Amino acid sequence: MNIAKISTKSIFVITLIVIAAVSRLIPHEPNFTPLGAIALFSGVFIARKQLALIIPLAAILVSDILLEVTSGHGFHNTMIFVYSSVILITLLGQILRKRLNGYTLLGSSLAGSVLFFLVTNFGVWVMGQGFYPMTWTGLTECYLAGIPFFRTTVVSDLFYNAVLFGSFALVKWKFPRLVMN
Repeated sequence: MNIAKISTKSIFVITLIVIAAVSRLIPHEPNFTPLGAIALFSGVFIARKQLALIIPLAAILVSDILLEVTSGHGFHNTMIFVYSSVILITLLGQILRKRLNGYTLLGSSLAGSVLFFLVTNFGVWVMGQGFYPMTWTGLTECYLAGIPFFRTTVVSDLFYNAVLFGSFALVKWKFPRLVMN
């Protein structure tokens, strides 16, 4: 990709994604992160499907590396499930692209939270984190134990989606030429 051909809209969208990813380095409640919002935002506003997937994954990977270096908590054995949920939420954002309004954004934000909860808690169960038995009862116990984190995920997804999509809408309203296609 020729750097000279990157639109100001793309630069703005990527900048918001990077800022959101860096916000993971700020101390926060467990699961109060911008992962779902980054994925949904990327899926909606990055037109090239491959880049819509690569950019949030790269931003999250870099923030995971920084978390590992600074705190020792960036990498874990369920990362594949976290990254898989980011991919699924990005694909959800690509579906949302043509139908974006307040209601579909709210619904997609909540759907992204549910996807993240289902995929990552399944990963916790499969990888043996939490010592849940490999039975339906163990899986149920794992999901039940994850409910307090789900609440935080929903709140953070709503918050970060409001920040990302709201920032884009504000810039589009105040500086329309900055975010032209």
